[in-house]
Amino acid sequence: MPTTSRPDPNEPPAPGKPASGDSLLPGLYIVATPIGNARDITLRALDVLHGADVIACEDTRVTSKLMSIHGISTPLMSYHDHNARRVLPGLIERLKNGERVAQVSDAGTPLIADPGYRLVNACRDADIPVTALPGASSVTMALAVAGIATDRFTFVGFVPTKSGERGTWFSNILAIGGTVVAFESAKRLPASLQALAKTSPDRDLAVCRELTKRFEEVRRGTAADLAAHYAGAGPPKGEIVLVIGPASAADKEVDDVAIDAALSDALKQFSVRDAAQAVAESLGTPRKRVYARALLLPKLDS
Repeated sequence: MPTTSRPDPNEPPAPGKPASGDSLLPGLYIVATPIGNARDITLRALDVLHGADVIACEDTRVTSKLMSIHGISTPLMSYHDHNARRVLPGLIERLKNGERVAQVSDAGTPLIADPGYRLVNACRDADIPVTALPGASSVTMALAVAGIATDRFTFVGFVPTKSGERGTWFSNILAIGGTVVAFESAKRLPASLQALAKTSPDRDLAVCRELTKRFEEVRRGTAADLAAHYAGAGPPKGEIVLVIGPASAADKEVDDVAIDAALSDALKQFSVRDAAQAVAESLGTPRKRVYARALLLPKLDS
């Protein structure tokens, strides 16, 4: 009985000619695309995009520009969080029928703060092969250029949009330990840095802007320093990635004012007990000390 063998992945296509779609096995292909520079795409990604039967993308207008640059004419279809319930069954049916589907996001590696996990989950449930192609990611790019420890890091997605939630959010995520990577919009950056500086003013921080693009910039300093800079300069332009360093020994030596400020934010959402626990972890301060301050807060406010 004949068997289908996978082509040698190290065998390049003929010079000047993309790999044939006939060599691409059925299944879902998660394809990373550039985050700013159109040339930041792998040869393997171009092979898959050329050979796929259809490319599922967030916004066909965005993806069509990249496809045009690289001379790819594969049909595009819109697939995102808002139409997933309607579109997903049809995609799974096509995959079951042996088609090759490439999934891309507007920029970077799909599924990292982007829609798509439902499609991958459905493929796993249906025993449909899923292959991930590595490539550009603003998370790893920011870690590479920030100059902050990368031996342990956590990606936490987007900073909350509501101002009242930011202080507690920063307290909680900084309690995780290690370096933290987050996304933020340019217009909300000054307000978020103010909230971060209030929680942990001496925390090492890098604001990475427009990574891989013409006006790429990495601004480094303490949370307090960068909050002061953007308070004066105003919101920058472009895409922002925050890289927040781990707490230093000096950062953990906090005074009562810093504890009270963090508690004031935490008590808006948590009980006294839970707020004390969250603040103690975030500031690296003994819980008994923080709990004692929490019990004094009503008296301090009066």
